[in-house]
Amino acid sequence: MTQPLDFEIPSSVRDLAAKSVEQTREAYNRFIEAARQANDVVLKSSDVFANGAREINEKAVKFTEANLQAQFELAQRLVHAKDLKEALDIQNQFARQQVEAYAQQAQELTRLVAQSAQKVNPTNQY
Repeated sequence: MTQPLDFEIPSSVRDLAAKSVEQTREAYNRFIEAARQANDVVLKSSDVFANGAREINEKAVKFTEANLQAQFELAQRLVHAKDLKEALDIQNQFARQQVEAYAQQAQELTRLVAQSAQKVNPTNQY
């Protein structure tokens, strides 16, 4: 019978990983803010975007933010894992949650696309 691996992650490694996660989160926040500002400029300066496209774009940005936030939360939890088993449990739980989230997001985007297509061409039924 084999013994389970009891691989303890040193606190110095966890501390370094936590700092890296925080620095990455700060860079992400700056990036998202710049992307929002750029998006606002485009939307305000041009009438090219239809309301449906704008709504789809805004929803996609929100989903991206939520997914990235979930990734950061995963990284934060993994940083504090005491051993390999806990890290794998955290990863498995995250994977299940994200599959559900992606499915819901895909359904919502599909609904918005169909709704927009219906508004553009109301004679077709989607």
